[in-house]
Amino acid sequence: MGALAWLIIPVVAVLVAAAWAAWAQRAPKATGDPASLAEHRRFMAAMERTTAGTGTPGERSGR
Repeated sequence: MGALAWLIIPVVAVLVAAAWAAWAQRAPKATGDPASLAEHRRFMAAMERTTAGTGTPGERSGR
C-alpha cells in the first residue's frame, strides 16, 4: 500500500501541472471595451506629444 501511495503522489502532481499549463496557455479574452481602447489611444498620443522634440539636438532618443 505504501508503494501505491508513492506512485499516486507524482501522478497527481503531473495531472495538476498539466491542468495548470493548459489553463496558462489559453487564449486571452478580447476586451471589446471601446472606451478603454479610446482612452489608451489618447494616452499614447499625449505621451508622444510630450516626448517629441525634447532633448538636445545631438541626443539620441533611445528608440
